[in-house]
Amino acid sequence: MSKQTSEINIRDEEGALRASFVHSVCSALELEDGETLQALADGLHDGDLADLLEHLPSEQRNRLVDFIGSELAPATLVEVEEGVRDELVEYLPNEQLADAVEELDTDDAVYLLEDLELGERNKILDQVPDKVRRSVQRALLHPDDSAGRLMRQNYVYVPAFWTVGQTIDYLREEENLPEKFSEIFVTKPSQHLEGTVSLDRLLRANRQQAISEIMDRERHLINVAMDQEELARQFDRYNMISAPVVDDDHRLVGVVTVDDIVDVISEEAQEDILLMGGVGDGSLADSVVRTAVSRFAWLLVNLVTAILASIVISMFDATIEQMVALAVLMPIVASMGGNAGTQTMTVTVRALATRDLGAANARRVITRETLVGLLNGAVFAVLMAGVALLWFGNGGLALVIAAAMIVNMFVAAFAGILIPLFLDYQKIDPALASSVFVTTVTDIVGFFAFLGLAAVFLI
Repeated sequence: MSKQTSEINIRDEEGALRASFVHSVCSALELEDGETLQALADGLHDGDLADLLEHLPSEQRNRLVDFIGSELAPATLVEVEEGVRDELVEYLPNEQLADAVEELDTDDAVYLLEDLELGERNKILDQVPDKVRRSVQRALLHPDDSAGRLMRQNYVYVPAFWTVGQTIDYLREEENLPEKFSEIFVTKPSQHLEGTVSLDRLLRANRQQAISEIMDRERHLINVAMDQEELARQFDRYNMISAPVVDDDHRLVGVVTVDDIVDVISEEAQEDILLMGGVGDGSLADSVVRTAVSRFAWLLVNLVTAILASIVISMFDATIEQMVALAVLMPIVASMGGNAGTQTMTVTVRALATRDLGAANARRVITRETLVGLLNGAVFAVLMAGVALLWFGNGGLALVIAAAMIVNMFVAAFAGILIPLFLDYQKIDPALASSVFVTTVTDIVGFFAFLGLAAVFLI
């Protein structure tokens, strides 16, 4: 099967792997039908094979890996999500992993080995050439999620006094160059960066011109310790396709390219979504026990906050007994407040993540969001007052729920922006903790406002 045919046939209109394709692979694995399996797996792109491995349960995944054997591309090991990667690294022989490390770029080799115990990692690194081993070990010294972990240590650099012709000849003749690159770095003998030259500019220049005449002196230097999220923002802000990475002495030590940043953006977006849902770094490949354990702590926190809301309700049990309509309507107030708070919180967390929200515009954004909450509260107060009046025929109840709706949606918007801002100020990830606190505030305020007003004006 050709790669092009594979890409057309194995994915549906939505871009997901076709269930029929996955089922065919599973059946071939169960029947140990090598001929059918060969026809299905032949020509699969590394990314498609990675998706297929993620769809398979552990036992069948291992069977497929055994069938592919040494032909399993190292790039496939890098494309799979972390949970599957860890299982594959544990299952594959060290010799095959060592071959993968030798073939991969430094950043990808680090991704493959970073979660292994030191002893197991060293067993693999002992089987690779010294140059590769030193590069991987240097990268592993840098903090997780830093530019030092993402960078490639193999890059192209030339002195400023070289001519365009010398540089082109060097690129043609030198054997130890990266397989892919788009920029050449211009450095001093001390490895301090002077500028960059893009390949398109190099190829258009006259052979006699000096590199110093065509290089771009505007440099966006990336410190080796920069967090990958900030690094992604730099790429977005300055429209970069690659960036030089320097150490604390401003010496060039590596390069980060845009394809690495695409992975970072995807990873950070997924992380924020999972954190806001209270599921941590869970994966579809995780076992039942591991998944349950990872979610237990946050569910426990939610249980505590739910009990707090129930305590508020219990304070007005006599009021509810005298007017059953309150029990019917009070979830509506809390629910609307919760939804309004979640909307504001989502916008705020995203703005904080992209650094679009900060001290310079916080006051304006807080004012805007609270006014939005107040306006929506007023509109829905009128709607709910009409519903309550038609439903129960009680004008006082209609006014009470209208007032409670305004109060709760105003407070929800206020909490939805202030809580993430406060957590960010305290260096706590807003995506992790905002949701439970905002929900707690809206539930408590909603119940207290509605039942409190009812106790005062209706009973």
